[in-house]
Amino acid sequence: MKIGDIIRAIEEVAPLPYQESYDNSGLYCGSVHDEATGALFTLDVTEEVVDEAIEAGYNLIVAHHPLIFKPLKRILDNSITGRCIIKAIKNDIAVYAAHTNLDNVHRGVNAMICSKLGLVNCRILQPAADLLKKLVVFVPEDHAEIVRQAMFTAGAGHIGNYDSCSFNAEGHGTFRALDGADPFVGAMGSLHSEPEVRIETICESHALHRIVKAMIDAHPYEEVAWDAYPLVNLHQRAGSGMMGEFSEAMDEMDFLMLVKRVFGPGCIKYSPLTGRKVQRVALCGGSGNFLIQAAMSQNADAFITGELKYHDYFLAENRILLTEAGHYETEQFTKELLVQIVKEKFTTFATRISGIQTNPVNYL
Repeated sequence: MKIGDIIRAIEEVAPLPYQESYDNSGLYCGSVHDEATGALFTLDVTEEVVDEAIEAGYNLIVAHHPLIFKPLKRILDNSITGRCIIKAIKNDIAVYAAHTNLDNVHRGVNAMICSKLGLVNCRILQPAADLLKKLVVFVPEDHAEIVRQAMFTAGAGHIGNYDSCSFNAEGHGTFRALDGADPFVGAMGSLHSEPEVRIETICESHALHRIVKAMIDAHPYEEVAWDAYPLVNLHQRAGSGMMGEFSEAMDEMDFLMLVKRVFGPGCIKYSPLTGRKVQRVALCGGSGNFLIQAAMSQNADAFITGELKYHDYFLAENRILLTEAGHYETEQFTKELLVQIVKEKFTTFATRISGIQTNPVNYL
């Protein structure tokens, strides 16, 4: 299989358009057309990780954190980024990262954390806006089912835990074929009225082009009448952070000890204890302090993230238990998640989770 096949499998779960505006996920070097000899999965790309890929004979490194985050004006060997890029290119190794696009999906980094903690009834903490469109097309009655199914197969019609969602209304379309036309129904030069179905469905903005192509390919008309409308609806399966629940409430210190066992940091930092039980938990792997207010607004008993600033702790105000468990530590399971995603599509493809400890933070 090609390197591009592996990348497509990842982006089916975590589309690149879902990354934050400041991010730089994607392929940094290499060719999607090269045959993939194996993939090494890591949180960070370091020289040691590139060496590990070379030794294994793998020509693809898949990371969570971008190798190139800020714009580069030159690639030199006087920086870790430059040395990694140079070594990867010299050894024909492609380097790819799925960062905030993998953070921002329902089956992403935060879902993996919820699973490790044993949380249930999990949902996106802060759903994203401006990611959905309403797609409308007018189809002759006899072809409505064919066109509708083509749109669903291409990815339209998903609302929450439901698929194949649409609304259909019957009516009559009118048109007159002019010189140069090749009408499916009706006579040249004559006004024609055709029983039609108005099909309305919903789709993700990034998939609109693919769905429209499938729709047009299945449509019998030479000229297809369709509309796409931007929606203000929140996307309940994409956005920042997650919220879940324990099946039974626990004491705050028991909760903190659970966090320490699951993530294994050198230490845990936390805000003053509230004296209440912990059952509803909000979380965000990595740097999630921007979600503290969202967690409190949804009555979370505790909020877990990788990094908090000193002044963030004042926001707790005895309303929530803020827990800081380490950036690397909260995202460490991302390597396992990425392997799962690839293995679901390519069960026999050679994969390896890097054995290199890339966490630059040490504890005394």
